[in-house]
Amino acid sequence: MTEIENNNEVTDLVQAGVTSTWLTENGFENEPLESDHLGVELIKIEPEYLIPIATALRAYGFNYLQCQGGFDLGAGKELVSFYHLIKVGDDVTKPEEVRVKVFLNREEPKVPSVYWIWKTADWQERETYDMYGIIYEGHPNLKRILMPEDWVGWPLRKDYISPDFYELQDAY
Repeated sequence: MTEIENNNEVTDLVQAGVTSTWLTENGFENEPLESDHLGVELIKIEPEYLIPIATALRAYGFNYLQCQGGFDLGAGKELVSFYHLIKVGDDVTKPEEVRVKVFLNREEPKVPSVYWIWKTADWQERETYDMYGIIYEGHPNLKRILMPEDWVGWPLRKDYISPDFYELQDAY
């Protein structure tokens, strides 16, 4: 990582990793982010490019979606849908990994479902929908998985206001 001074501001530049470089060389727009605490490559992509990039990554060997989830950057800020991908191959001692992040508008957080590429996305996308309200377009059964169907709001959003009570129905 190098730094550039620009009008008295210091900006960090992130070195593109192997996967980000491969995507760029093959015409897929992406933005390399700083590696995570384990040194795993992070890539930011736009929602409209998720399916073509996910398909390309699958063809490139990332055949296992280890984890899909979401998080909230803060009240009024973006929501993020993330994907932890692994190349499962002959050398299981050190599989290649990459993390993909898609930043979404808080008011209409929509992104295509990757269920049709990695079936393991099924319940993971449903959980992210249930907790953050991210709509996974094209998901075959996008409905609440943890909260009751009539629950109002998205409990893990940082601007969520918890109700004073929740009436247990059919408890007995």
